[in-house]
Amino acid sequence: MVRRVDGRVKRVLVLDSGSDLGQIAGVDVFPRAAAGLSSGTRNFAAAMKPAVRPANPHFASGPCAKPPGWRAAALEGALTGRYHRSAPARAKLREVVERTRALLAIPSQHRIAILPGSDTGAIECAMWNLLGPRGVDVLAFDNFGHDWAIDVIEQLKIPNARRLAAAYGEMPDLALWDRGRDLVFPWTGTTAGTCVPDGGFIPEDRHGLTICDATAAVFAIDLPWEKLDAATFSWQKAMGGEAQHGVLVLGPRAVARLESYTPAWPVPKLFRIKRDGRFDDELADGGVINTPSMLGVEDALLSLKWIERAGGLRGMIARARTNRAVLDAWIEKSGWAAHLPQDPGIRPPTPVAMRFAGPRLGALAEPAQRRAAFEIAELLEAENAAFDINGYRKAPPGLRVWTGGTVESRDLAALLPWLDWAHDRVTARR
Repeated sequence: MVRRVDGRVKRVLVLDSGSDLGQIAGVDVFPRAAAGLSSGTRNFAAAMKPAVRPANPHFASGPCAKPPGWRAAALEGALTGRYHRSAPARAKLREVVERTRALLAIPSQHRIAILPGSDTGAIECAMWNLLGPRGVDVLAFDNFGHDWAIDVIEQLKIPNARRLAAAYGEMPDLALWDRGRDLVFPWTGTTAGTCVPDGGFIPEDRHGLTICDATAAVFAIDLPWEKLDAATFSWQKAMGGEAQHGVLVLGPRAVARLESYTPAWPVPKLFRIKRDGRFDDELADGGVINTPSMLGVEDALLSLKWIERAGGLRGMIARARTNRAVLDAWIEKSGWAAHLPQDPGIRPPTPVAMRFAGPRLGALAEPAQRRAAFEIAELLEAENAAFDINGYRKAPPGLRVWTGGTVESRDLAALLPWLDWAHDRVTARR
């Protein structure tokens, strides 16, 4: 709702609480009584179509919202039509690597390479080149963790490999990982809204390598790079960049494995990061295996420069935490939505995965809940209030909202009454 304060109209978020909750991201948050509303007002208000829409309704969990103020016209400096190994193009690629290292505080001894195939291509490259000498444990607590387990167990057929699995919204027992074995794991389960609590479960004296799919954690969490022997991400997540390009970060232990070990299987050209038995240092200096999109490269530079202006890594982490707080406060009081992971300790800054709760949608059978989630997302898209917030297709039915640093908290605050409105519209049909 809105209210007039000192002659100005301000947006307020009204919650059923006994005390003033102050502010979340510049949006005043009041208990219902302080806003002058009765306890029964929400049903009436939610039935009314909200007056204010998010200025940017892009809340998808990949590709994610572009940085605020982004315009396609800013890509005019892209080296389209130029050979990607020309000096100017190589300089652009090198600049992406250098800015990435500086912003993420990646140690100087780690190698950074731009690879094809988005985050999937980057982590596949790491697995195909590094796995084999030891047994492997895979943490599978979301769809992509399960996919990496399929690669390890069924495709590469690594002897003595184990899938340490957990249901959506839960986390495997991290103590089950044998530190003498390699570990493949997502830091954040994007499809489940879960993440490992921190890097404390990774010891300094481990014998195996850690291979981390960090695509939803980069620029949202301060990652312990010294504990990640190989880490991967893509531009299209927290950077708000374009898809199809992945980033591989190799620490010294991973480079040593790469240079001392040759896999038993053929390595496809797109994954060949060795030359003459050693890591191809050109890849850490703006070189690439195949032709990149120079439009995508220019867009990545735009994102990295915006992140610098937004306060760098610390600024992005703060923005994600603020965004998360906006949704957390609403979920606590919504009466019909709940976090998919019940343990707050495994909820990442982004994304927020929600399941249905309460006597209306929460009581429906799974197929009906899945249909309801689709209808809510469809309604909101038709109103230009939110795009692509249906939960992941293999996850329990519900909604999923990206809360990374490129999302503005005021847009999330504007989304909340629309969620209630769509929920009430959908439940009224049942």
